[in-house]
Amino acid sequence: MEKRTLGRTGRDVGVVGLGAWQLGADWGEVDESDALAVLNSAVEGGVTFIDTADVYGDGRSERLVGKVLKEHLELTVATKMGRRVEQIPSNYNLDAFRAWNDRSRENLGVDTIDLVQLHCPPTEVYSTDAVFDALDTLVQERRVAAYGVSVETCAEALTAIARPNVASVQIILNAFRLKPLDEVLPAAQRAGVGIIARVPLASGLLSGKYDENTTFGPDDHRNYNRKGEAFDVGETFSGVDFGTGLEAVKRLIPIVPEGATMAQFALRWILEQPGVSVVIPGARNPDQVRGNLGAAALAALTEGQLKAVQTVYDELIRPQIHNRW
Repeated sequence: MEKRTLGRTGRDVGVVGLGAWQLGADWGEVDESDALAVLNSAVEGGVTFIDTADVYGDGRSERLVGKVLKEHLELTVATKMGRRVEQIPSNYNLDAFRAWNDRSRENLGVDTIDLVQLHCPPTEVYSTDAVFDALDTLVQERRVAAYGVSVETCAEALTAIARPNVASVQIILNAFRLKPLDEVLPAAQRAGVGIIARVPLASGLLSGKYDENTTFGPDDHRNYNRKGEAFDVGETFSGVDFGTGLEAVKRLIPIVPEGATMAQFALRWILEQPGVSVVIPGARNPDQVRGNLGAAALAALTEGQLKAVQTVYDELIRPQIHNRW
């Protein structure tokens, strides 16, 4: 698999990683044996970067990743912190960071975490010097090797990129979320900051497997968070109305390369964007893992295919969401 440098971490990672949200919660139940099968299939398929968070299953995802990490020390593992407490800026302080970090290190079974990211904190946190001084302290204490941020908006990303020691920015980027292409990716490239592309399949919409009759379980965020009832609505279907997303996929399917799936095409599109370090699709079973990894082997997309994505976005998606995030 092609490898790229993950920003200021200095680490080279495979371009298709694994997002481990599904293995914790909010996507329907995944039992431990299935979760471990997903993780092991990813590693066997060439994944070298896994992204998790302390809030996914209240630590369950981290613990599962930790079990695999014991056998594969070459992996780069990133986690996130901050969403287990009330979302007020004062909760983002050094004492809290140390406590959260202690818990994550125990869950993962490591002394030093490769990359720790603030997990979509309140917007003003990105402009608070003391927060980044505290993160620098975690690095000095060798609790973490590097730190980054996970953001909801392009404005938050740009604020973070301006910070001298931010190693990476994790942001929603997919064929239904093109706004980061305007300023965020160019700014990250100039600064040497890595871009981790999350929600790459728009919560499965870009897999091409859903239709008007698709339903989701009561414990699945694609059911209970469609209007942002539990967390930012942009995390569910990238904030796109379900019906609009289905129509957009119908228009994209005819340009998918022969022999490729819609999901592979969508992931390949992300990898074509200058500045992207790694894309982190999730998976609930080994077959999904193997399908996602196939994106890394696809040939570069044509100008016509890239233009078609832009056209569908401009006509259907842009009016709904472009000014929101």
